[in-house]
Amino acid sequence: MSLISENIIPGQQGKIFGTDAIEKKELECIKKRILSLDGIKKVEINMEVFPREIKVYTSKLVSIEDLEKRVMTTGFHAIPKDSIEF
Repeated sequence: MSLISENIIPGQQGKIFGTDAIEKKELECIKKRILSLDGIKKVEINMEVFPREIKVYTSKLVSIEDLEKRVMTTGFHAIPKDSIEF
């Protein structure tokens, strides 16, 4: 494991997560829960793909594990995607 694979790096690229949540209401609940983490700047939801995607932007290093645990409190999961967009 590395710094990049274990954390969400601050910047304009963000980090994409897949989720098993489907409904807009469920995704909004996840978004609200993620935004409560320290260092989270913005969360975008992509409803056009399946599984749904959540893109997270940070202002400082945020542990992927912390984000995953926070999302699990909603009854859903967030799985990081490997690709990094520039």
